[in-house]
Amino acid sequence: MQNGEEMSPLAQDSNNAGGPAAEEKEKSQTRGGVEPSAPPLPPSDPPPPGPPEYPRPRLVFHTQLAHGSPTGRIHGFTNVKELYAKIAEVFHISPSEILFCTLNSHKVDMQKLLGGQIGLEDFIFAHVRGETKEVEVTKTEDALGLTITDNGAGYAFIKRIKEDSTIDQLKTVCVGDHIEAINDQSIVGCRHYEVAKMLKEQPRGTPFTLRLVGPKKAFGE
Repeated sequence: MQNGEEMSPLAQDSNNAGGPAAEEKEKSQTRGGVEPSAPPLPPSDPPPPGPPEYPRPRLVFHTQLAHGSPTGRIHGFTNVKELYAKIAEVFHISPSEILFCTLNSHKVDMQKLLGGQIGLEDFIFAHVRGETKEVEVTKTEDALGLTITDNGAGYAFIKRIKEDSTIDQLKTVCVGDHIEAINDQSIVGCRHYEVAKMLKEQPRGTPFTLRLVGPKKAFGE
């Protein structure tokens, strides 16, 4: 040093980068600072779209009144009552006029009776109310010889008549006749097994009355 000057301790401390003050500052920055984190992962790709959804095709069925009518087209039904309502709408009648329906035949053919399913090619024939008649019946044996079914919408009707039975002797009673009342008691709305029970309970030897409604016949039948 020139002129015998000595460096002051303050100047020495300020220029000593590796001194105690610098170390303390570094420690302070490390304790209070935030360690750098890894960069975020890129977002995952969205799943590939599935196959497009197409609306179900509308199923359209052809229908006629069994005794004769133009052909109508119906769709959008899921049960028998809705089916009858659609047919009634097409032909401008009340649904209560329809006794039952057959498939692919306008005849009163119980082998063609509408069941639980309708095929795409099936043609629906609706049999509507025709002549009303009252018949007096006397049971001569426990069974009358009737097989009864119903249309699922409140009408029970005769599906089969046993040969040589009590009912078979009454030629005015026919397959397809709707049983509307027993002894003037309406049974509209009853299921077939309820009607069968009522008939079975009729005593032997005591006359009772059936009110029947036959399906409307085509002109000339």
